[in-house]
Amino acid sequence: MAGIARTCLQSILKIVNSTLGLVGIAMVIYGLWMGRVWKRDMQDSSFDDFDSSAPWFIYTFLSIGVTLCLITCLGHISADCSNVFFLSCYLEIIFVLLLLETLIAADILLNSDWEKDLPEDPTGRLHDFREFVESNFDFFKWIGMFIILSQGFSMLSAMALGALGPNNESNYEIDEEHPPARLPLINRHLQQPPYVVGEPRFPGKSDAWNTSK
Repeated sequence: MAGIARTCLQSILKIVNSTLGLVGIAMVIYGLWMGRVWKRDMQDSSFDDFDSSAPWFIYTFLSIGVTLCLITCLGHISADCSNVFFLSCYLEIIFVLLLLETLIAADILLNSDWEKDLPEDPTGRLHDFREFVESNFDFFKWIGMFIILSQGFSMLSAMALGALGPNNESNYEIDEEHPPARLPLINRHLQQPPYVVGEPRFPGKSDAWNTSK
């Protein structure tokens, strides 16, 4: 039963953990598209029309996407090996990620001028992204709830998998298939030698004479 429960928890952890990977891949693709559009605009226009500062929003978007992909890889590795150390690291990272998401959401909801706290974006993509989210707020609201629920299920699955401990059944099967070649030293005095060392005994002449008769 423990093996079946461990397999189910590993599958659940991989499935819910894949949500972060999908979000990370989408963010990387969108970030690459924004960077391409920004470079094309810079080539088509003169450099005086653009601010010389770096497009921090594009780089931040790409960095968050790559980070989510790395977290997904860590979650899959933790699910496969069921190692307590990897599961603990994964739990801590997911907890910190949830805490950051909560703080960012609270700042956006409570602070109406949150955009002024950020540095100026020379690409203008932050403003475009904000308008896109506001125009599709219901869709992004459900996506956000789905991401938070998947992270919560990931933490629960990782905690349950860590409570079961590592998988040692494969080691037991290997030990049964290949028994140890050496016997324990305690029972050495009980073992009988396969042969007795002694002087060879040859039949005497009388015995050979009687046998011939």
